[in-house]
Amino acid sequence: MGWLKSLARRRVLAKHGISARRWARARRHLPFLAGLSEDEAQRLKDMAVIFLAEKEFTPLHGLELSEDDRVEIALQACLPVLELGLDAYEGWVGIIVHPSDFHVKRTRVGEDGVVHEWDDELAGESWPGGPIVLSWEALDDAGSVADGGANVVIHEFAHKLDMMDGEADGVPPLPSRQARERWIEVFDAEYERFCRTVESGEETFLDPYAAEEEAEFFAVASEAFFETPNALKGEFPRLYELFKGFYRQDPARRLET
Repeated sequence: MGWLKSLARRRVLAKHGISARRWARARRHLPFLAGLSEDEAQRLKDMAVIFLAEKEFTPLHGLELSEDDRVEIALQACLPVLELGLDAYEGWVGIIVHPSDFHVKRTRVGEDGVVHEWDDELAGESWPGGPIVLSWEALDDAGSVADGGANVVIHEFAHKLDMMDGEADGVPPLPSRQARERWIEVFDAEYERFCRTVESGEETFLDPYAAEEEAEFFAVASEAFFETPNALKGEFPRLYELFKGFYRQDPARRLET
């Protein structure tokens, strides 16, 4: 039934688009979109339009999302799949947006059998097979990774890509067993090196939260790959090459000036 999907998407693009004014605003708010070729920029805008038609936004607690907000979320969500295709986000439709960071109750059974419960305060969350949850307040941090901020949209959508072949574990779907083994070899070594750096108290431009687990390292490093690629390439060159191969993009080249 792929032809039906293609037909529906062509119809969406025939009726809708991103205006020059809205694109200029997005470029100001999302400086990492600089360097895209004319072809890449047009494909990204088209993908964002289709994304907005196929996904369902649900703002909570009286929050009202402007069309600019929706477009900028869509552009950021589509950037990681610019060369992978929107079908990478199949199987779910919901994007829930809280006005600010939100609380999630966690439960874990310890080795002693005791159940531990606590509240996590989050800016975003991805559920396997379910929606993505974002903090509207945290969206303002987009473009600030170089200054210690975060890109919650790229972070959560990176988790979605990681989950394409199961639980989020820092190993996204790869084309062959050899590619998977190579990924694990390099990724694990870079993750362990990063954890040692954090434990030693040394400074690193990546958010120390990335040391929580491999899945968070993948998501945080994905933020850096798109926002501060030259910094990632300088500190983690082998990791950068892995991401370059997976995402099929070279942001360091387009943001080198």
